[in-house]
Amino acid sequence: MNLLKEVFAHEVYPAFGCTEPISCAFAAAAAAAELGEPVESLRLRVDPGTYKNGAAVVVPRSGGAKGNLVAAALGAVLARPDRKLELLDETTEEVLRRAREMCDAGRCEIECVAGQTDFRVEAVVAGRGHEARCVLSGGHTHVERIEKDGQVVGGDGKETDTSHNTPLAYRAALKKMCMEEVLAPAGRFDAEDRAYLRRGVEMNLALSELGFEVGGTAAQLRQMHRDGFLADDMFYRAKLAVASAVDARMAGAGQAAMTSGGSGNQGIVATLTPYLVGRDMGIDAERIDESIAAAHLVNAYVKCFVGELSVVCGCAMAAGIAAAAAIVYQQQGIDVRRITLAAGNVIGDLGGLICDGAKPGCAMKAVTAVDSAIRSALMALKGFGLSSDDGLVGQTVEDSLRNLGRITLEGMFQVDPTLLRIIREKTAASGKA
Repeated sequence: MNLLKEVFAHEVYPAFGCTEPISCAFAAAAAAAELGEPVESLRLRVDPGTYKNGAAVVVPRSGGAKGNLVAAALGAVLARPDRKLELLDETTEEVLRRAREMCDAGRCEIECVAGQTDFRVEAVVAGRGHEARCVLSGGHTHVERIEKDGQVVGGDGKETDTSHNTPLAYRAALKKMCMEEVLAPAGRFDAEDRAYLRRGVEMNLALSELGFEVGGTAAQLRQMHRDGFLADDMFYRAKLAVASAVDARMAGAGQAAMTSGGSGNQGIVATLTPYLVGRDMGIDAERIDESIAAAHLVNAYVKCFVGELSVVCGCAMAAGIAAAAAIVYQQQGIDVRRITLAAGNVIGDLGGLICDGAKPGCAMKAVTAVDSAIRSALMALKGFGLSSDDGLVGQTVEDSLRNLGRITLEGMFQVDPTLLRIIREKTAASGKA
């Protein structure tokens, strides 16, 4: 198994918009393509993590509309699953009109499946004479099953958490590795991989150019700098670029992000943080490439412990730890001792920071993640790390991640149900206003 290529194939890819709504669009598109006739109605069933992550983000090319159902309606009209998570870039005014018409007529429904802990999206579309169904699980574009009129016609046809021949197989192997094994492929990749890494940085830098127009977190940071409250230093430049990219993405910008761990915001933190820090510190381009590969690997590794759509903020935990490890890698290579210190510092700093859904406010958390990642890495490079007597911090990075996973999966299991009730109450209140 080539771990880096597995991670690239299943977790690092372009996504045009927030990955959860766009995965709903992809599922609906796959079902619609199988249907073979115009879609007249749509039913969507999603896990709680997907539900919360689609509640407050603007869907690209939607005219400012928000939510999984809008994205799925667009996907159902487009019927272009070949474009995967970039399919909404194909949206035209006519596609938008038809999707809106279907939603406004009450022919689109969404259900949040309580108790579903893993990523899962099910889209059922119906036309005049047929019905088709697509189920995604184990990854935002991994098709578990496609049916037409009740007959299985595609997908692997198996539950992804038990099938060895699914994208989850590499994750099972990854979780058994130690950090040194996880990082080993970072310095061993081909020219194609290098070009892909650099394409990801370029995509996310391009996205960061758009965020200032939104008037969100990045614009506020820049104004604080102009007012003399923030210095023009390495921390500021990295936080500004990351915040701007996240601002743009959450506002539905017409520019794809390169994901990490299947998340665009995590991809922004995991790529731009080590890239900008490395550039500021004079690290050569090849070493920066390796460090970004390391970040993608570590991001995937952390998510093996905390879950695909965790109750804790992925930008802070997975991407924050990944970026910190990448910065240490730039200076020291696979220095497990210092990477352990860096990861422990991030966990001790931000452990337990909840994910309350994808939304414009994610830029604030991304800024926090960048600051913690850089600070934690620089401290670790000086030999400083939080003691293993401190809370979640373990003696090894693996111990720390296991502790974080226990807090996430055992100690915080009521976070998502409570959060979903809050989201529904807010939605109901706004609907009555």
